[in-house]
Amino acid sequence: MNQETLNARRLLCPLPVIRTQDKVKTLQSGDVLTVECTDPGVMQDIPAWCRINGHKVLETRADNGEYVIVLQVI
Repeated sequence: MNQETLNARRLLCPLPVIRTQDKVKTLQSGDVLTVECTDPGVMQDIPAWCRINGHKVLETRADNGEYVIVLQVI
């Protein structure tokens, strides 16, 4: 299992979702991706993208204007 981090700070929707999608294409099933963002819309958009594409959201957290989504590639 591989762990990767994607810096999507200062990007506005839909760019964080697009960058997440592009990164997931390079990963294997079981890999974990942590996406770090500053756009609060990602708290809905990335989990929705995961549901549509069959990936698993392991964690979401918001802290001082920083939004983090941890997902597992399925």
